[in-house]
Amino acid sequence: MLFPEKTEFKKRIPKQKFYTNMEITSNLKKAFVEQIKIIYWQNKLTSTTLNIDKGKSVLEIEVIEINLNSKNLDEMVLSKIDKCIPYHILFLLEYEGMYQAFISYKEIENEKIKVNKYYHTQWLEKENLPCKIEGLNMDSVYENFVRQIAGAELNVGSEEKKNLKEDIEQAEEKKQLEKQISTLQAKIRKTKQFNRKVELNNELKRLRKIICKI
Repeated sequence: MLFPEKTEFKKRIPKQKFYTNMEITSNLKKAFVEQIKIIYWQNKLTSTTLNIDKGKSVLEIEVIEINLNSKNLDEMVLSKIDKCIPYHILFLLEYEGMYQAFISYKEIENEKIKVNKYYHTQWLEKENLPCKIEGLNMDSVYENFVRQIAGAELNVGSEEKKNLKEDIEQAEEKKQLEKQISTLQAKIRKTKQFNRKVELNNELKRLRKIICKI
């Protein structure tokens, strides 16, 4: 059991709820129909059920388990569910007894929902998922779920403690710089003109200095 018994909700949600009478693309509807077997609302993690302080931005964390027909699930499905439910969500994907945990840094403000990049684990046995309840309030429990599931993706090298949003932005900046460096290296290998090669190498050094500071 991943979470305390008093957090159990165990309610089946018909997948049709997410695409019937809603604006949805044909591809997304197809993903719901073909990729998903059953959706369960397994747990409601709240300050009361966890016996911790309330959060400033996180009121509840819903644990949604999705039983799949194969190992593949389009992330658009998770985003659609996230945008339909005005609480923070931890997704557990199940296929043939193995599990993946998925979570996004989800921002909810003035009834507006912004769903950011998803992080996920490898396929593991359920009891081995990195979903430990850590923190003295709901905000910190949620942030620690994101950090546990993201793992090395949010380990950007700085020992300075920042908030989660800053770490995510910094990790994304580093990822974009790595892409630019890779593109530059390919250009340098193909470039024959000496002056152009020097110019590209100078730009490469500049980007490497930036990425070393992250």
